Amino acid sequence: MSGFGPGGLFLADCPARLAVELIADKWTVVVLAGLSKGPVRHGELVELIGGISRKMLTQTLRRLEAHGLVRRHAYAEAPPRVEYELTPLGATLIEPIHTLTEWARANGDAVLDALDANSEPVAHHD
Repeated sequence: MSGFGPGGLFLADCPARLAVELIADKWTVVVLAGLSKGPVRHGELVELIGGISRKMLTQTLRRLEAHGLVRRHAYAEAPPRVEYELTPLGATLIEPIHTLTEWARANGDAVLDALDANSEPVAHHD
């Protein structure tokens, strides 16, 4: 069973749907990839990712922490130091993220070509 039919995995109240919605967020995959090499400080993540505001990064990290994918560690130092790292659950996403990244590298030009070939504006549905 694919999970896409009636009664499948992606019903509104299904945990699998919640998980897909979490990782489908604009910044989630990028933040998880940024944490894949080990603990990182907030400012380092901002620089590593690029294009993300500090506020958005904080919101994304909090959401990922609440869902058990990221761990926040505050050190009792002066000045305070906070690092973020993947939990074991979060680390299970690194291989699928790598696969998506490779697909994007291999097919990015084709996606852009298709977009250029379409002369009609694309409607975005949120």
